[in-house]
Amino acid sequence: MKKIVPVIVIAVVVVAAAVIGTVTASGKKDKSKQTVITVLDYQDATAPNSYEDNKLIWDAFEAAHPDIKIEREVLFNEPFHQKTAAYAASGKMPDVFYMWPAGRSSAIHEKKLAKDLTPFMKADGIYDDYNKACVDPSAQASGYIAEIPMGLTVTNMVFVNKAVLKECGLDIPKTYDELKAQVPVLAAKGYETVLMANMDDWVMQSCLFSLVAGRFGGTDWAEKIMNGSAKFTDKEFLDAVKFIKTLYDDGVLSQKTLATSYGDVVGQFASKKGAYLIDGDWRVGAFLTDSSTGTALISTVDQKANIELMNFPEIPGEKIHGSNSSTLGVGYGMSSQLKAGSKEEKAAWELIKWLSGPYVQQRRLDTGASFPSLTSGVSYDNLEPLSAKRAEFYAAQTISTPVFDSVFDGDVPSVLNADLQALGLGKKSPEDVCKDVQAAFDSNK
Repeated sequence: MKKIVPVIVIAVVVVAAAVIGTVTASGKKDKSKQTVITVLDYQDATAPNSYEDNKLIWDAFEAAHPDIKIEREVLFNEPFHQKTAAYAASGKMPDVFYMWPAGRSSAIHEKKLAKDLTPFMKADGIYDDYNKACVDPSAQASGYIAEIPMGLTVTNMVFVNKAVLKECGLDIPKTYDELKAQVPVLAAKGYETVLMANMDDWVMQSCLFSLVAGRFGGTDWAEKIMNGSAKFTDKEFLDAVKFIKTLYDDGVLSQKTLATSYGDVVGQFASKKGAYLIDGDWRVGAFLTDSSTGTALISTVDQKANIELMNFPEIPGEKIHGSNSSTLGVGYGMSSQLKAGSKEEKAAWELIKWLSGPYVQQRRLDTGASFPSLTSGVSYDNLEPLSAKRAEFYAAQTISTPVFDSVFDGDVPSVLNADLQALGLGKKSPEDVCKDVQAAFDSNK
C-alpha cells in the first residue's frame, strides 16, 4: 500500500491544478455544472481497508472528475440482494450498480436492465486489455458484457493453519480420509476441524457444495440439468449431497458452523479456533493489513510462516480430481435506461471504466478483494504473503466446474441453501434435498 498512497496524492494535486475552471470564487465546486449519477454498491463496512477504499477509490474518482457527482448507496449481503431485487422488479435500476455475471443478478440480465458495455470498451480501446474469459459474452446471462468482471473467482479455498496442525502432530491432508482422521486428534487439543459460516445460507452452497457437485458430476453437471439430460435426483447430484451429510456425520464439520455468521468466522480462524477455514478466495482480504490502522487479523509474519491455501482434498468416489468451482467475478453495470450519448451515460461509463481499470484492480489485488481480470497494468510485486499465495493457488488451478448460484436462479438456490442447512441439522435427508431442488427447478421453468 505504501506505493499507492503517494501516487494518489500526486494525482489529486495535478487534478486540482487542472480543474480550476470548474471551481467558484469561494473555492468550492460549481454544483450547478455537475452531472449527478446514482450508484448501488456492495461493501462490507467491517472489512479491512473498506474505509480507505472510500477515499482511495470513490473520493479519488470525484476529485479527478469534478464535473461528476456520485450519489452512492452502499449495502452488503442479503440487504443488498433484496434492494437489487426491488429495483429489478420495478424495471428501473440506478445509473451504475454492482452485479454478478448471472445467478444473483439473473433478473437484471433477463430483463436487459444493463447496457452492453462492449461498444464502450472498444471505442476506448480497452477491450483487449482483459482476460479473454472475462470478455466472453456467452459467459454472462444476458449474452453480452453487462459488467466487466473484476477477475475470475474460485469459490472454494481451504485456509490451513499449519501452527495448529504442528501442535497436534499433523500434516496437511491430501485425501478426505486423512482429513477425517484428524478430527479426534484436533478435538483432543480443543480445536474444531473445519470452520465455516454456515449460518449465512449461501456459504455452504457457494463455497463447498459447488465444488463437491463438480467432483461427482463433472465439469458439465449443471449444463446437463439445464438442458434436461440430467436431474437433481440423479445419482451424481445425490452423491454430492450425501457427502455434505458425511462431513457432518464424521465431525469434519460441526453443527456449530450452522450458528456461525460470516462476520464472525474470520475472527475464529485468526484466533486459532480451528485448523481449517472453508470460504471463497476473496476472503484472503479479511486477513490482510488494514491500511487505515496498520493492523491485520493475521500478521504478515504468520501469513508467511503458518497459513497455507489449498484445494479441497480428494473425495472418495469423485469423478474428477483436483477441480474447483469458479466463475467470472462481479463488476459494475450501467442502466439500460440511460439515454445514448447523454451526459449521464458518459459519466456512468467514466465511473465504470475507473472501477474496472488498472488503479482500482491494483487496489483490489493489494487488499485481497479480487484477482485481476486485466492482463497488463497490474503489478504482483510487494503483495502481502497471503495475497502472493493466492496468486500461486491460481497458477496451480486447472479444472473449473460451475458455481451453483451462477447457473441456477429464481427459487432454486434458495431451496438448496435452506435444505443444506436442514441437512446439517438432521431435519432433511439427502433424498429430500434432491427432490426439493428438482421441484424448485421444475416450477422455475
